[in-house]
Amino acid sequence: MQTDFGLYIHIPFCRQKCFYCDFPSFAGRERYIAAYLNALSREMELLADRCGETGKLHPRTVYIGGGTPSHLSLEQMEILFQSIQANTSLNDVAEFTMEANPCSLNEEKLYLMKKSGVNRLSIGVQSFDDTCLKKIGRLHNAREAVEKVKKAQEAGFINISIDLMYGLPNQTMDILQASVEQALNLGIQHISIYGLQVEEGTVFAKQRELAKLVLPEDELVDSMYDYIVEKLPKSGYERYEISNYALRGHESQHNSLYWQDVPYLGLGAGAHSYWGGNRYENPDNIEDYTTLIQENKVFSQMEELADEQAHMEEFCFLGLRMSQGIDKEKFKAKFSRDIHEVFGEAIQEMTAKELLRESEKNISLTAVGMKYGNVVFSSFIIC
Repeated sequence: MQTDFGLYIHIPFCRQKCFYCDFPSFAGRERYIAAYLNALSREMELLADRCGETGKLHPRTVYIGGGTPSHLSLEQMEILFQSIQANTSLNDVAEFTMEANPCSLNEEKLYLMKKSGVNRLSIGVQSFDDTCLKKIGRLHNAREAVEKVKKAQEAGFINISIDLMYGLPNQTMDILQASVEQALNLGIQHISIYGLQVEEGTVFAKQRELAKLVLPEDELVDSMYDYIVEKLPKSGYERYEISNYALRGHESQHNSLYWQDVPYLGLGAGAHSYWGGNRYENPDNIEDYTTLIQENKVFSQMEELADEQAHMEEFCFLGLRMSQGIDKEKFKAKFSRDIHEVFGEAIQEMTAKELLRESEKNISLTAVGMKYGNVVFSSFIIC
């Protein structure tokens, strides 16, 4: 029985799309929610028959992401949880995460999540500065974010993560520092903190095209990064991945599966799966997805098969994101080759530049390598 895998469930609905977001998510599509939840339930049934045992899936982790899962009404959430419970053995699940936004989270939803097995919340805060929040298209304010984190704690959640961002429009060093201090004062267990990337197809990309996007200078963004990587570890949050910090024992188990080349099933519009050595993707379009599932088709859209070279490169990229780095024995077990035989030149070059370090068991990024990870990753591309 396959139990060493993650289950991801995508909820693509939002009240408003954030200006930086390029995920498959949609505002103003509430009329599709009922049909979408039916399709999700059917997809779970099909995958439980195909990939499970005794008609149920037995994942190590479950993650409900989006979009905004908390945008669902209480009744819609109940339908979703009923589908999960009918098709998944939650007794085997070590970590069950659900994403939420402060503006759509309330006490009733929190207690339903808790009762339904969710044991980890990921709350999209991004900043505790109201001006920054408006500039990036967030609908909550700082007061509401603090209030909802506290409500989650009162509801009994003892594993809470929040997202923060830096390099935002109008963000100064003082604003960033105040947001980090507020996060620390809340006594949460995990912080994901990302530098803003302007992705094609987003509101920010359009603003940049029209010369209406004003971002902090690169030097200030570098200083923000330096502050974060010094402040959070000093406050007890270990950096276990390039953008993720946690109190010991509260690292995201689900996301770590992705970085460790472990199989996962992705359900919903735009979701991806990695199963049996192959990669699959569902249509981004909600109607196309629901039609496909109504026709009882799962694993119908296979991504381009990665050859062994591409798989080795990806194995290294993902492994290097983690503070522990690449496990040399796991590389050899998976590919029947010593990592130096394949990437020896890159390892030597990056080590000489003090961007990589090597121990008996692992190859990992140095502190400077974490800052310039893309330079290291590109050196692992075999021309």
